[in-house]
Order: sequence, then C-alpha cells, then structure tokens
Amino acid sequence: MTKHPHAATAARTAAALALALAGLAFSSPGQAGSKTLALPPDGVQLTPSLLPGYAKAKQQCVGCHSAEYMRYQPPTAARPYWEAMVKRMKAVFKAPLDDADTAELVDYLVKTYGAEQPK
Repeated sequence: MTKHPHAATAARTAAALALALAGLAFSSPGQAGSKTLALPPDGVQLTPSLLPGYAKAKQQCVGCHSAEYMRYQPPTAARPYWEAMVKRMKAVFKAPLDDADTAELVDYLVKTYGAEQPK
C-alpha cells in the first residue's frame, strides 16, 4: 500500500492544531485580558415624535447604528421602501425586532424621514 506523500505533513498539522486548541480550552479567562470599547457620542439624534414608533426606534434602531442613517435615506421614500428596510435589518443584520413592532416603526420612519413627512 502506497501512502500519499503529504499524509505525514497533514497528520502533523492536525496534531499541532489539536494541541493548540486544547491549550486554549484549558487556559484561564484572566490570561486573555479584558478590553473595553468606548464609542464616541452620537452627534445626530432621532427626530422626536409622539408616534409610538419613535420610542421603538430609540430602543431598537440606534442601538446598532446612528440616527444619521435615517437622514441619509431618500426623503421621497414611500412606505414600501421603509417596510423593506425594517425587514432587511431583521433578516440580514439580525436586528432584534418583533414582527409586531414593524408597523409602528415603519409609520414613524415614513412620516418622519420619508414620503409622508408633513409639508
């Protein structure tokens, strides 16, 4: 039986990887050192509103991105655009949004930043 010429190298690599992983598993958490992350203050705040979606946006949206993100959206964006954006945040970016909150968030966004803004 002929062995593959790289079999010994692959076996040594696998053994070294297993030893390295075992070392990580048994190291104490204190050795890694802890880091803190201080974010700069957000210079842009959500536009205040009496709409229920405002409170939800304060709780959900700006925890992941700046309120400035909303201002960069087209001011002519209609309700379907904002619905797609909220669904995208949940599906693609795993935003912790309840489906029940979607309508109120969209209502706030379209009436504050989109096509349904007061003229």
